[in-house]
Amino acid sequence: MAKITKEDALRYHAEGRPGKVEVIPTKPHRTQRDLSLAYSPGVAFPCLEIEQNPDDIYKYTSKGNLVAVISNGTAVLGLGDIGADAGKPVMEGKGLLFKIFGDIDVFDIEIETKDIDKFVETVKQIAVTFGGINLEDIKAPECFEIEERLKKELQIPIMHDDQHGTAIITAAGWINALEIAGKKKEEVKIVVNGAGASAIACTNLLVAIGARKKNIVMLDTKGVLRKDRTDLNKYKQLFATDRDIRTLAEAIKGADVFLGLSTKNVVSKEMIRSMAKNPIVFAMANPDPEITYEDAMDARSDVLMSTGRSDYPNQVNNVLGFPFIFRGALDVRATCINEEMKKAAVYALAKLAKEDVPESVSEAYNVKNLIYGREYFIPKPLDLRLITTVAPAVAKAAMDSGVARKPITDWDAYKSELSRRLGQENQLLQAVTQKAKLAPKRIVFPEGANLRILKAVNEVLHEGIAKPILLGEIDQIKQLIAENSLDLNGVPIIDPRSREEEERRERFAKIIWQKRQRKGITRDEAYELTFDRNYFGIMMVETGEADAMVSGITSEYGAVMGPALKLIGPKPNLKRVSGMYIVVNKKGPFFFADTTVNLDPDWKTLADTAVLTAETIRRFNIEPVIAMVSFSNFGSIKVSEHALGPEHVRQATQYLHEHYPDLLVDGEMQANFALNREMRKAKFPFSKIADHDVNALIFSNLSSGNAAYKIMQELGGAEVIGPILMGINKPIHVVPLECSVREVVHMTTIAVMDAQYAEKGL
Repeated sequence: MAKITKEDALRYHAEGRPGKVEVIPTKPHRTQRDLSLAYSPGVAFPCLEIEQNPDDIYKYTSKGNLVAVISNGTAVLGLGDIGADAGKPVMEGKGLLFKIFGDIDVFDIEIETKDIDKFVETVKQIAVTFGGINLEDIKAPECFEIEERLKKELQIPIMHDDQHGTAIITAAGWINALEIAGKKKEEVKIVVNGAGASAIACTNLLVAIGARKKNIVMLDTKGVLRKDRTDLNKYKQLFATDRDIRTLAEAIKGADVFLGLSTKNVVSKEMIRSMAKNPIVFAMANPDPEITYEDAMDARSDVLMSTGRSDYPNQVNNVLGFPFIFRGALDVRATCINEEMKKAAVYALAKLAKEDVPESVSEAYNVKNLIYGREYFIPKPLDLRLITTVAPAVAKAAMDSGVARKPITDWDAYKSELSRRLGQENQLLQAVTQKAKLAPKRIVFPEGANLRILKAVNEVLHEGIAKPILLGEIDQIKQLIAENSLDLNGVPIIDPRSREEEERRERFAKIIWQKRQRKGITRDEAYELTFDRNYFGIMMVETGEADAMVSGITSEYGAVMGPALKLIGPKPNLKRVSGMYIVVNKKGPFFFADTTVNLDPDWKTLADTAVLTAETIRRFNIEPVIAMVSFSNFGSIKVSEHALGPEHVRQATQYLHEHYPDLLVDGEMQANFALNREMRKAKFPFSKIADHDVNALIFSNLSSGNAAYKIMQELGGAEVIGPILMGINKPIHVVPLECSVREVVHMTTIAVMDAQYAEKGL
């Protein structure tokens, strides 16, 4: 798992606006008229409508898409009873996950009481605000009674995710693991280690879908739950046995299934060896499981293994469930989340794992092919099909079981709406990061003595994104590392100007001279260039001593680009390289090119830029839809073919249509038509991209492209990532002058991805 330091975590939560969530207006609010509509006097009208018809609260307010994440802080993650105030960061984090995976808005509510009656009464009094309630981090056995009472007394979806979220994912994996192992639900012997909220909920759900209670043995910290024990609450008593077993070692012998929801290292290799053939082991203690994946595999080769960790196969991750369960429940205005809806989520997840996995999912995890079997029987969290698979299944189950108040009639339209809800910005960054982490590459940073570079290197190192190499004066870099409490042990630091690097400078100088001797550079001048850290870093990439380079935080763009183009140059089939920025806003990621390299491109350069942009976008697991942008629409303005402008864009578009017929690209068109599908379809229905949402803009010259992304950044509030250098023969990337740590991390992640493709010859 990625190493997270206390300083990293505190900085993340405190920097900028404290916390992780904010409230953003969804209606215009710029003018006095807007404000009069939003509040007095206009707001009176929806109030009166709701007074006459209470269900209109869903029509005129955010209730229908608003969930409360509610806790009293008595069982927060692995921290225990730390209090409601200390639990708030976790509740905010849960709200963030609801939003990015399910497009569900959240208010986190922390209640300062351990009294069940007070807790329940407080939730009841505020429930009118919310479309659903997610109970979180409440200790057992109180959590059972709280959920039961609230479900009886309120008519909105309510779920304690610590119980049912884990149970749903576990049950889906259990179904598939049984199938792979050739075992039957009603016959398998199950051992459950742990008797808290998650363990009891998991076991109850397994029984509900076919397991036999008589075949289950459950343990708590005192041993097997036996009928002769007098310390069991009513929830534990349901799984008490009269069999003559008292320890985990005795219980697990001959068992088919082990479910661990307890603590690390309580299961030994010997215990795994004592289980039945094809044992199913769900070791879900976090961050360290009851037995490590390596130890379980070493114990015997026929284990079907699942953990709660993302770095091993078959992760039980609650994010596979709760965003989509609540999404489906909210969309039909369900009065509850009942057993039928939970089972529907289980079977939907189990079925999804058996379907052909899109290439985008395999690429996100940097595996050649995910195929249903021992290494893959639980879907991956970055699978974009989750929202269109689980949410509809839950919604349909709500309708079939009679708890839906707003039935869905057009399921195709509903699934299309779900696909559009999230955009792709979160998936883009998550997918690239995941891909980088699965095969980190050596990234050289010529500006090693810059504090922001060091902070970014600290992050990418401990996140497992890259293998950094720092260039600079060694003592200066070490002093900065120590002064800022950074953990960069093992990161190579190279001083290109030191005596120790004389041999490497001589070798690099020879290569530089061979490349540039007919361009006016002497042997001595080539040697002098090797003292420049950018030249040195570029030569490390050129000679294979590093896989990619990231520079520019203290250098002008040309100081990095110039040497890169001179020494590495474009790919063999290209005459020029191009630059692209990713512009991320609420509508999703957009790709702007060329924004940094070609001042006044001819039509062939524009076409090459479009092709390079398409290839790059596909690396982010997104299908490109490209608009060739100008100040005219499809010949509406006639200018000389020798003048810069629409004519070059038309020629480039014609070339692309002829030579790349499968590429979704068209132009020339003005930017507003490019970004407004409805307007484009109405005015230009003949366009090749009339029925598609554009995600890439190719600009007719550098000034328009550069201005566009900067306007988006400063006035549009977009996050920009780049510039991404496309078409260069080896991965060299330039970050903006004085950019943030976050931007360096993003660029490093992209550099790793590019290096992975370069390794494959792509």
